[in-house]
Amino acid sequence: MKFTYRRICYLIIFVYVIFSLYAAYSVFFSVKVVSRVHRVVKKNPVANVRLVGPEHRSSLPLPGGEGKWNPWEEDDQLGLLHLQKRREAFRLHQQHVAKNKPQRYRVQIWGKAAIGLYLWEHILDGTLSPPHRTAQWREGEVVSGNTVFSFYTGPAVVQGHLPLDTAHIVLVLNGHEEQKISYATRWMQHVGALSRAGSVLGVAIVLLGDEHCTNDWLRPYLRSHGGFVDCLFLVYDSPWVNEHDVLQWPLGVATYRDFPVVVPNSQLVNTARPYLCNFMGTVYKNSSRETMMKILKQGWEKECLTSTRDKWLPLETAESLQQYHDMLAQSDLTLCPVGINAESYRIFEACSLGSVPVVEDVAAPGGCVGGPAGPLRLLKAQGAPFLFLRDWRELPGLLERERTRNEVEKAERRRHLLEWYAGFREAMRERFTETLERAFFRHG
Repeated sequence: MKFTYRRICYLIIFVYVIFSLYAAYSVFFSVKVVSRVHRVVKKNPVANVRLVGPEHRSSLPLPGGEGKWNPWEEDDQLGLLHLQKRREAFRLHQQHVAKNKPQRYRVQIWGKAAIGLYLWEHILDGTLSPPHRTAQWREGEVVSGNTVFSFYTGPAVVQGHLPLDTAHIVLVLNGHEEQKISYATRWMQHVGALSRAGSVLGVAIVLLGDEHCTNDWLRPYLRSHGGFVDCLFLVYDSPWVNEHDVLQWPLGVATYRDFPVVVPNSQLVNTARPYLCNFMGTVYKNSSRETMMKILKQGWEKECLTSTRDKWLPLETAESLQQYHDMLAQSDLTLCPVGINAESYRIFEACSLGSVPVVEDVAAPGGCVGGPAGPLRLLKAQGAPFLFLRDWRELPGLLERERTRNEVEKAERRRHLLEWYAGFREAMRERFTETLERAFFRHG
C-alpha cells in the first residue's frame, strides 16, 4: 500500500514537469500562427506614421502598400471632404449675408421744443410711452431708412440725465424769442461739452427759428463756422438755407396746443361740407387780416365760419380746440393770411383735415427770403396744391368760383390734398433720414 502511494506521487511530479517544459517551449520557441484575414505586415511601424489633416490627406497609405490598411479609410476621406465643403459653403453664405445686410445706425433725438412732437409723431410716425402728453418723461423708438431713432422728451429730460447709448444726437430747440434762446443756449453748451469730451461725434439741430429769420446766436455753433453742429434743419425761409448743411424744415401743426395726428378716412373725403371757408385766429391791428375780415363781412358771413380775437393766446382750451377742429372739418377752404411770417400752423392743420389752404402769397417784413417763387419756398417746391392770393381783394371772386363747384369736384380735390400731405410728410421723413446718414455716417 505504501509502495502504491509513492508511485502515484512520482507520477504527479512527472506530469507536472512535462507540462512545464511544454509550456516553456510554446512560449519561447513556437511560431505564432495568425489567420490570413487578420494578418498585417508591418516592417517599420515608425516609418509609416502619417499626419491626418487637410494638408496631409494625400499621403495616407493606400490598400496594398506599406502601412496599416483601414478598409473604411476611403469612405472616411470622402465624408471629411464633403463636410469640409459644406462648412466652406456655409461660411461663404454667412459672409454674403453680412455683406448685404443693411447696416443699422443709432441716433438719439432730444425733444426740447414742441416741434419735436411734429417731427416724431407726424413725420417719423413714432409713438411715445407713456402716451399721456402731461407725462414728465416720454420716450419711443422707430426705424427710418438704415437708422434706429430713439426719442426723449418731457420736463424730466434734463442735461446730464439722458441714457447716451450713441454718439450721434439730434437736438430739437425753440429759438423763437429771447427767453427760448437763452434756454436753447444752455442745451447747446451742454452738447458742446459732450462733443469736446468725445462722447458725442455727430450733432444736428432742428430749430424753430425766429419769425424774422434772425438766428445769429446759433451761427458760431455750426461746423462751417468752427462749431460742432454738422447740420441744421431750420423753420422758415431763412437765407441760410443751402440744401447742404442748412435745410429748411416745415413748421407743422401746433402740437403745443395738442393738435392731434389725424388719420385720413373716406368721411373726410366724401362728406359734403356746409361752409365755403373758415378763419379762426388773431386779427392784428393794421394787418392784412383786417382787410380780409372786412371783405368777409360783406355778405359772406353765412357761408364762412369765423372766430377772431385781438390778442394772441399761446394755449387753447379743450372747447376752443374742438371748435377749431370742427371749423376745419366743415369748410372747403381755410383762409391763411400772413402773420408775423407767411408760414403758419394753420396751413398744415388745414391739410390734415382736407380743407384747402387759401394762402396770402406775400412775404412778411423781416429778413426771410423765399426766393423767386416768393415765400413758403419749401411747400411750393413740394408742389403744394393750395390756392394762392396776392391780395385779399381777390377773395370774393375766388369764393364765387367755389360756389359753382359740384360736390364730386370738391371731394376729388380733398382726396388730392390729403394724398399730397401724406406724401409731403413722407418726403420730409426721407429728407431728414438721408441727411443725417450722410452727415453722421457716410461723410460725403
